[in-house]
Amino acid sequence: MLRPNPLLMAVATACLPLRGRRSRRSLLAAVFFLYLVFPALSQASSDAVPANSSNSRSFVFPSFDNVVNGSNLVFFKDAAISPGALQLTPDHYDNVDQLMNKSGNVFLTRSFKLWEDLPATATANASQRVASFNTSFNINVYRPNEDIPGDGLAFVIARSLDGPPPGSEGAYLGLTNATLNGLSTNQFVALELDTVMDSSVEDPDDNHVGLDINGVVSNVTASMTRFNISIAPVDGVNYTVWINYDGGARFIRMYMTVVGNPKPASPALQAPLDLSEYLNQYSFFGFAGATGETYQLNCVLAWNLTVEILPEDDNDALSGWKLGAVIAAAALVGLALVVGVVVWMHMRRRRVRDVDSGAVMAGTLRSLPGTPREFEFKELRRATRNFDEKMKLGQGGFGVVYRGILPGENRQLAVKKFSRGSSGTDDFLKELTIINRLRHKHLVPLVGWCHEKGILLLVYEYMPNGSLDQHLYGGDNDHRPLLGWERRYNIVAGVGSALHYLHEEYDQLVIHRDLKSSNVMLDAGFGARLGDFGLARALEIDKTSYAELELAGVPGTLGYIAPECFHTGRATRTSDVFGFGAVVLEVVCGRRPRGDNGQFLTDSVWKLHGDGHILDAVDPRLDGEFDAQDAERLLLLGLACSHPIPSDRPKTETILQILSRSVPPPTVPAAKPSFVWPSGPVDDEEDDRLRLIRRVAMSMSMTSSNYASSAGYTTSQSQYLSRDGPPPV
Repeated sequence: MLRPNPLLMAVATACLPLRGRRSRRSLLAAVFFLYLVFPALSQASSDAVPANSSNSRSFVFPSFDNVVNGSNLVFFKDAAISPGALQLTPDHYDNVDQLMNKSGNVFLTRSFKLWEDLPATATANASQRVASFNTSFNINVYRPNEDIPGDGLAFVIARSLDGPPPGSEGAYLGLTNATLNGLSTNQFVALELDTVMDSSVEDPDDNHVGLDINGVVSNVTASMTRFNISIAPVDGVNYTVWINYDGGARFIRMYMTVVGNPKPASPALQAPLDLSEYLNQYSFFGFAGATGETYQLNCVLAWNLTVEILPEDDNDALSGWKLGAVIAAAALVGLALVVGVVVWMHMRRRRVRDVDSGAVMAGTLRSLPGTPREFEFKELRRATRNFDEKMKLGQGGFGVVYRGILPGENRQLAVKKFSRGSSGTDDFLKELTIINRLRHKHLVPLVGWCHEKGILLLVYEYMPNGSLDQHLYGGDNDHRPLLGWERRYNIVAGVGSALHYLHEEYDQLVIHRDLKSSNVMLDAGFGARLGDFGLARALEIDKTSYAELELAGVPGTLGYIAPECFHTGRATRTSDVFGFGAVVLEVVCGRRPRGDNGQFLTDSVWKLHGDGHILDAVDPRLDGEFDAQDAERLLLLGLACSHPIPSDRPKTETILQILSRSVPPPTVPAAKPSFVWPSGPVDDEEDDRLRLIRRVAMSMSMTSSNYASSAGYTTSQSQYLSRDGPPPV
């Protein structure tokens, strides 16, 4: 995420006193031009700050559905994904020869700086700073046909993305081989889970964990038998493994228990460890596994990783007066460009008055590298059969979406045609600005755009299974099969992963503002893809919310909107989490967040929870075909996300840990707490206009005679929900 650029903020502020919408749009267009062409202007000031407020970076994989090799993860040799899990060695066992003597690696594609030298003035025992990290992952080590297991898997930190060396099968666990074993040049540290006792590498037994440094002769080992744990039991058990490394104390701890159980109080293995002595300064996190003459399925089902971010070296990032000089120079150049662009745009408008800011922006986008494909209008008109009603997929406040088939390419697309008159250009540019740079497996991918003949079109990848709400509710003539429990759980996990990306992993904080089941699309494998960013807003790092600055501009859909939004006019991370909670309950219960009788789903589920019968809320159409523990997990998560008090809702990182089953479900009070506003003092960042909005909202809530106690919605406020959304900002 980026800090606000002073130059761009100054120009944006200068737009406010200008008379006329066109004048303000001219300057705003120039700001947008600079933001796209010169990202360094925004990035320069952000290089001196950590990636997020906790100075750490997290990766969360509640499952591995739809992971593409080379995106976030890279696979080597015999590793693959099937089905939805990392298979470090092959998982098909119709032929045992396909399982024997295999090895594979899976790594995150980005490296982390794990240590740095401190100034010479530091004491001898603190000459280096070492990064801390925490990780947890769920595994299943299964032995086909109850055969003897072999050989094991390991969590590994390695110097490079080279993959397992030749001869790394069997006891070498995909880490090394007989020639390289033990060499300091290997530069890896691994925590192994070994299921074979091999005297050649000094294993203590056939059911142990060990700390491996540059070789598979473990520095420290611990038998798991004394913890009543069999790494590869006959009947197959899912385990959670935690690894905590304290870079300050130079100490590592490893814990293990059955999935769903709390983290043990005592570690199974612990040892002093200074990563700077053994690892390359920039190293990669991942997994390795191998089989030998005996074999097993080495599966990783879910993975969370959080790594402390160390400052980059002077060669990689500027600091001090150098950074100030760069920023100052960039600001001067940028200011000159702003003035030049604005003057040019005004002169051009005098000559050609029918050229609006949208057309200028389209011309700018065409000149930029990395922009999605620009389609010709005639291509899309032909693809949608001249926007035939029979090709219509859906309609919202910002336009109509049509199915399209590109002639000659045999490719299906979803074409969004904007239809909001003079404000359409603003909506188009806001949506394109955000989606153009988003990359995540659980977001609907943007394919291209078109701005021609005054018509604005965005082109998305076609989702053959439509939207989630169509599968949950359908219609009288709908013959879609009922969504099974496993698919429902994976859909919730996918949406949670997408929301975590928008809130924490993308370089800006993106507030979606319209999380609902109709905006969750399903791909060919029923994987969740969050879409429709028509209301989304991207914020800088020091902002936590988006203010509409007009009470009537509360965006969204009743039942998904957090109650505090009606009082503040602000969208925040926590209001997005509220919408996610509504979707979770909707998926589990098969009911809309707000019924035809006006009753909120949250209220009925909360009452069942208080009565001790929460599982009665599960969709009866499932006919009992669901996992009771997972159902309770999702229902409690949905209630926690729907908490009336924003600060009591879980963050997305916690949500993903709950969904990955690495932590227990949240604790939810038996009775639904009352909504109270204001819940705290007004933020210092709020300006006078927002304070006025809050006072007006408080006045309305106090005088309204019809108050929806379940969510804090007033009759006078609910009327705003029929609008298409806020006016252009």
